[in-house]
Amino acid sequence: MTFWPYETVFYQFYPLGMCGAPQENDGVCVPRIRRVLGWVDHLKKLGVGAVYFSPIFESDRHGYDTRDYRKIDCRLGANEDFAEVSRALHEAGIRVVLDGVFNHVGRGFWAFQDVLKNREASPYRDWFHINFGGNDAYNDGLWYEGWEGHYELVKLNLRNPAVVDHILECVNGWVRDFDIDGLRLDVAYCLDKDFLRRLRSHCDAMGRDFFLVGETLHGDYNQYMGDGLLHSVTNYECYKGLYSSFNSMNLFEITHSLLRQFGPENWTLYKGKHLLSFVDNHDVTRVASILQNERHVPLIYALLFGMPGIPCLYYGSEWGMKGEKGRGAGGDDALRPAVETPEWNELTDWIALLAKARAGSRALCDGDFHSLVLTNRQVIFERAAEGERVLVAVNADDKPYIAHFDARAGRAVDLITGETHDFGGGSELPPYSAAFWKAE
Repeated sequence: MTFWPYETVFYQFYPLGMCGAPQENDGVCVPRIRRVLGWVDHLKKLGVGAVYFSPIFESDRHGYDTRDYRKIDCRLGANEDFAEVSRALHEAGIRVVLDGVFNHVGRGFWAFQDVLKNREASPYRDWFHINFGGNDAYNDGLWYEGWEGHYELVKLNLRNPAVVDHILECVNGWVRDFDIDGLRLDVAYCLDKDFLRRLRSHCDAMGRDFFLVGETLHGDYNQYMGDGLLHSVTNYECYKGLYSSFNSMNLFEITHSLLRQFGPENWTLYKGKHLLSFVDNHDVTRVASILQNERHVPLIYALLFGMPGIPCLYYGSEWGMKGEKGRGAGGDDALRPAVETPEWNELTDWIALLAKARAGSRALCDGDFHSLVLTNRQVIFERAAEGERVLVAVNADDKPYIAHFDARAGRAVDLITGETHDFGGGSELPPYSAAFWKAE
């Protein structure tokens, strides 16, 4: 039986933004997270099978500066409010994945506050990397390691068993209180490998299909996923290749990345593995803003759902919401707007069709990857598994294209539209079009 995430379309909320919470924690408890209840039908119609929530726990400002892993951020409500949201999602057949921000905490984190107050006498002094003989930019009279030079983010000492035990106890609490199905690990590329192994072992011992996916950027993703480590990681290499291929009208770029990662050769890096794929998220410019030709937006989603990997959508982008990442403080705020209710348009219709096509295809969920036709503006590749063959075809040009290749079949059905396709005499792709041809 296939592990459930590999057959699932994920959907990301950034709750503090989407629910319209104040940017600074004002200490006032308002059940804003209940706004998600009004999105459940939208998610079902879209074909979403799992929701990934960016940070929801008590924090100083943006969620990644945690104050307490045991409490929902008061700006979003109380633990009972999120428990109701999680229950509604599960009743709709949608799983729940939370952001596990374990590399660092905020300065308001309860244990760090105890260190600031009691210094060397604090029982939590070894929870962090601290030099009491130094000083920091906040003039605390001590120095501590921050995350990548951001001293509002205090790095945890994951070599301290007490820290790890606290984190694992909190994970147990999230499973007990919210029935969560997995974790997305923030900056997984910074996390201690022994911690990753301990977390995986702990989650495996729960006796449930618990999913662990890590945020990774560059390098060899096999460092972080595989037996005893994470199940999956974020595929930033292909994220860049997707939008860059359309903007430069050079589909060789994304195809090169896919062949390097999943191709038929023995040296392929991630064959048989399932990376989390995306065209935008809470940290990068939205795809509708980054693509230079708006006619390419539906096509990039066709590649996202047709290529190997686990597709993840970012709230609002399914109807073409725009947002550009800015510079300096508040640079991400434009990517994380408040949205009262979801919208639905032709793009949303298209993405729902893609999700339905993928859900009904073993080849699209688990299949191998073979490149069949490749030009600067057109690509056709094969996904094959368990006797099923699906040919993913995209024409990014403003002119029709007729592809001549050995399809090894006479006819096919387009899983997106349900229309019959005949490979004889060449396969025509209209301008700005995509198809998922399931060969007969």
